[in-house]
Amino acid sequence: MPVTGTPALAWIILIFLSLIWGTSFILIKKGLEIYSPDELGALRITLACLFLLPFAIKSLGTIPRRYWKWIAFSGFIGNLIPAFLFAFAETELASGLAGVLNSLTALFTLVIGAIFFQQRITGLRIAGIIIGIGGTAVLIFSGGNAETSGSAFHGFLVVLATVMYGGSLNIIKHKMAGLSAIAMASLCLLCVGPFAFVYLFSTEAFTKITHTPGAWEALGYIALLAGFSTAIGLVLYNKLIHMTTTLFASSSTYLMPIVALLWGVLDGETIHLYHYGGMLIILLGVFIVNRAK
Repeated sequence: MPVTGTPALAWIILIFLSLIWGTSFILIKKGLEIYSPDELGALRITLACLFLLPFAIKSLGTIPRRYWKWIAFSGFIGNLIPAFLFAFAETELASGLAGVLNSLTALFTLVIGAIFFQQRITGLRIAGIIIGIGGTAVLIFSGGNAETSGSAFHGFLVVLATVMYGGSLNIIKHKMAGLSAIAMASLCLLCVGPFAFVYLFSTEAFTKITHTPGAWEALGYIALLAGFSTAIGLVLYNKLIHMTTTLFASSSTYLMPIVALLWGVLDGETIHLYHYGGMLIILLGVFIVNRAK
């Protein structure tokens, strides 16, 4: 989206989202040092739901019935399922690479918008999508070693999450335009939070909290993840979608990979040359999609 006509507040929100979401991947990695992927996903959604629960309760009686199916659907595909997918992905995938793959959200936002919501798609944007997918293939499959091959499936988990993010973003823009950002975010989490909380009782999460050394520190990372990346991030993202366009809102994917990679490198992750090549190809595809008329 061109700079002209875009409110200054939208750019501030975009940059802040890029920072907190770019940091989320290293927080997942730290949480996984103690908790299993399913425990982390369930804790993340449960805590995020609790953070916004007062707003959800306040909004309950004000939402027209026609919105509820979209609120619940967005809660599942935009919050609950991706929280688990990213946690499982980062058991084998470097946090920095997960952050770069997340930039595919912009591409899938456009594809889903064109297929299901009659958004216009041009030949140049199709080219950008193809380039982005090509970069994903380079990032996931290049290297020719067992480690890279073993992480291909986990890379696909991130890709699946970005497809869901793209769907959720379009639903928020086209089906829930009449709701406030805080009401939408809190109610989406209210719809899925109880499922995550109940699931926790089938895991060892509570036992780990009380008996495992380092569990409270890891829980602190997950709480930061839930509070900033999920709860606050979701509110700001919903606000940004309604202020601008779906493509502009997904443009946080430009800056997010840089933040994710920096955290990964600082934490000692090794990034190979072919990884950088794949990243540049993906970002080129995202750039073309966002700038094409």
